[in-house]
Amino acid sequence: MKFRAEDIARYLGGEIEGDPLVEVTAVAKIEEGYPGALSFLANPAYEKYIYTTGSSVVLVNKSFAPAATVSAVLIRVDNAYEAFASLLTLYQNSLPVRKGISDRAFIEDSAVIGKDVYIGPFVYIGENVQIGDGCSVYSHVSVENGSIVGDGCTLYNGVKIYHDCVIGRDCIIHAGSVIGSDGFGFAPQSDNDYKKIPQIGNVILEERVEIGANTVIDRATMGSTVIKKGVKLDNLIQIAHNVEVGENSVMAAQTGVAGSTKIGPNCMFGGQVGITGHITVAAGTKAAAQTGISGPIKKEGSTLYGSPAFDFRDYQKSYIIFRKLPELKERIEKIEKLIKEGDKT
Repeated sequence: MKFRAEDIARYLGGEIEGDPLVEVTAVAKIEEGYPGALSFLANPAYEKYIYTTGSSVVLVNKSFAPAATVSAVLIRVDNAYEAFASLLTLYQNSLPVRKGISDRAFIEDSAVIGKDVYIGPFVYIGENVQIGDGCSVYSHVSVENGSIVGDGCTLYNGVKIYHDCVIGRDCIIHAGSVIGSDGFGFAPQSDNDYKKIPQIGNVILEERVEIGANTVIDRATMGSTVIKKGVKLDNLIQIAHNVEVGENSVMAAQTGVAGSTKIGPNCMFGGQVGITGHITVAAGTKAAAQTGISGPIKKEGSTLYGSPAFDFRDYQKSYIIFRKLPELKERIEKIEKLIKEGDKT
């Protein structure tokens, strides 16, 4: 990577303040900047670093008004965060792309492999599997019988895709994730034992889904567990059988969704959110970290906190009272004492 400030500004449609010929060869956080690095400033909390950063070029919003001298070349853009993400994508796309099939991979004769693929060592591709054009399948991946992987997908090391699952185009599945493992279905018996219920459905990931490392998405008991297009799941997430996650929804690490729950589009869940089974969560719902959603959310655009979850503003008001409970208890005890003493007189 080697770009001049003027090239970056031209690509982003930005405005340069400073030397347009300054070159950058790397990217760095603004607080860790060094000569030859490109950084960005989007969060006002980090403004103090722009006056001391060693980075040669910094992307800033057009509205940014420096309070002191800035030594770095500035490129003003409409949205510095989005512009920086765009540059990182450009950089990633410029890296060499692996191609070819390792002679240490095992591919069943009935599998169909697309053009321009990379299949690493110790990969297993099962019977009647379809791997689309331009896919990258890294070492120790297993794609079991009848599954379909669309064009342009990346399956990182150790991903396991069980039988008959469907992965849409341009999906990314990170290391150690499991797609299509059995849903947690067991019927209690009269002798207090549990009988396993066969899970005969599958998992469908639509296009542009990204799954973090060590995330598990269970196959449906019947039908499909469906992750709609554009969904982004963090590491260490559990999606149970027959769940549907609406398009462009995002979930942070350690979130868990119980069986048969339907989540609407454009939802956002913080870390360790828990969602009970067999409910519907309305479109645009936002849940702060560790929220417990134990019932249906019917109002679109709700913001939730707490367990059981309730409206975020109501939670903040309640929390103010909660913090004062020791003081309120002491006041009540004093009042009770005064009442008792009054009764004696």
